Amino acid sequence: MTSDIKDCLPPVRTPRRPHIALPKGSVDTHVHAFEHARYKMSPARGYNPPDSTLADLKHLHATLGIDRVVFTQPSTYGTDNSAILDGMTALNKDTPNRARCVVAITMDITDDELAALDKAGARGVRLNTDNKGGMPVEMHDIPKLEARIAPLGWHFEWLFAGKDIVDLMPVLTSVKIPMSIGHFAYQPATAGIAAPGFQALIELMRRGNTWMKISGANRVSATDLPPYDDVKPLAHALIDAAPERIMWGTDWPHPNKYVVNPNDGDLVDAFGDWVTDEAMRRKIMVETPAAFYRF
Repeated sequence: MTSDIKDCLPPVRTPRRPHIALPKGSVDTHVHAFEHARYKMSPARGYNPPDSTLADLKHLHATLGIDRVVFTQPSTYGTDNSAILDGMTALNKDTPNRARCVVAITMDITDDELAALDKAGARGVRLNTDNKGGMPVEMHDIPKLEARIAPLGWHFEWLFAGKDIVDLMPVLTSVKIPMSIGHFAYQPATAGIAAPGFQALIELMRRGNTWMKISGANRVSATDLPPYDDVKPLAHALIDAAPERIMWGTDWPHPNKYVVNPNDGDLVDAFGDWVTDEAMRRKIMVETPAAFYRF
């Protein structure tokens, strides 16, 4: 691999079983897959991920008690969606209606290619300004892209540096189709819910077309590791703002991390600590993502 691109940590290879039982039909809305022998990485990538294969993912979900999954295109593969498309197709072949994906595309994609992706199970376009090589679409093309994917019922999935949310608000509030944002929009838990960035996020949630993944607790907590108590107020504020538009994901295999990675069982239990009501757990883990990704 290219020597000036850093190798990031692997996931914890021995996930533990959570203390809570997730509801049947639970959806992990944010995973990636990396297999270097099969898929060539983009030279424009910002990090080198370790192999994290479909077999690893199946073991993880069997341990955690998760039934369905959404693959999200990582920046390391640019607009070559082969890894997530192959993973999605394989899972759906084994268990119909088990997987969906969110792809990265360029503006020259044809309508026929978009239709084929939709038929395969793609449900949105990832717009990643945070990772090198992850944003192949220019900001001024967002309205054109929105017009093209709207008839498919697709959404935009945003990933941006937490500090950028205020500056991005004119773009974000101009979008009319559904949007999802992962990892608490990278708003640091130490800044609290009154911080301008988090309040901008709450404004987006109240506008009605933004769905939030309360994923990546380790990315916004001060500690990187559990119990993630400082993240709980963020989760509660987001749920209070839009309880019908909250989802959850592991963020497995936790790429672009270099010091420590969490055990995914701890992330499930953090969710269980944030959300103790069984009906709300089912809404977040099953009902909302099933409708959003059209399972």
